[in-house]
Amino acid sequence: MKNTRRPIIIVRRARRRSARRQASSWKIAYADFMTAMMAFFLVMWVLSLIPREELKTIADYFRMPLLEAIRGGQNMDQARSIIPGGAPSVIPHDYPLPAEQRAGYQRDRERLQDMQQALEQLIASDPVLQEFRPQLLIDMTHEGLRIQIVDQQNRPMFDLGSAQVQPYMSEILRSLSAPLNELPNRLLIAGHTDAKPYALGEREYSNWELSSDRANAARRELVAGGLAENKVKQISGLASSVHLVKEEPEAAVNRRISIIALSREAEERMDALREQQFGPGEDKDKPQRSVDP
Repeated sequence: MKNTRRPIIIVRRARRRSARRQASSWKIAYADFMTAMMAFFLVMWVLSLIPREELKTIADYFRMPLLEAIRGGQNMDQARSIIPGGAPSVIPHDYPLPAEQRAGYQRDRERLQDMQQALEQLIASDPVLQEFRPQLLIDMTHEGLRIQIVDQQNRPMFDLGSAQVQPYMSEILRSLSAPLNELPNRLLIAGHTDAKPYALGEREYSNWELSSDRANAARRELVAGGLAENKVKQISGLASSVHLVKEEPEAAVNRRISIIALSREAEERMDALREQQFGPGEDKDKPQRSVDP
């Protein structure tokens, strides 16, 4: 008897899952988005719990350059703080500053901050300076305490196209001589012009020479008011390379004199840079005059 069974044929077909996977891939992106949003709102909630006076410490921490955070610098706050960077860094420093040197830098910054407050009080009480308060800008920078005397449209500091000091400008500078002379810090004096080209052109006498001559004229007025000669470390002419109002390069306020009482750390850094460029042996008590290109 013949076997009438038919052979069983098994067909295996591969399941196509790629379409299904692509259809659900948006869930991963959505999950990542929700995770990021949760982290964002968590950070905002934590910030809302921090006292207002601590917020500046946080901002300074995130503004701090990485190299300065690792090696230490003027922005390193040695106070005990819950904010990372507000206490001595846990990252090992290649060239750690001695504790005494760090403390000296901190005391120096505090002295400059005290001088800033004293100058604000002097301007508020002195009839001469009070009259010209809108033309005086005082702030702290990474270099030290900066005092800027700016032009006004109807009240220029110098004669047009000249380094001849106006009488009121002379009074301002001589009034600032005494408090600046009390500081042990040395001074940088820089002259600035607006972007209008000088009438004689770049080859003969340009804004570079004019800004340098004005800075030196400001130095003479400070010395005439009682400032010691050796207090001035450097005189610079910056022409129109650094605008106070970038959107209006020809604005009157861009014409100004900047006086910076150097922090001890900034002066040491400047001296080290000069020795690298020009070698040792430079007379540190002699004012340096430069017209920066």
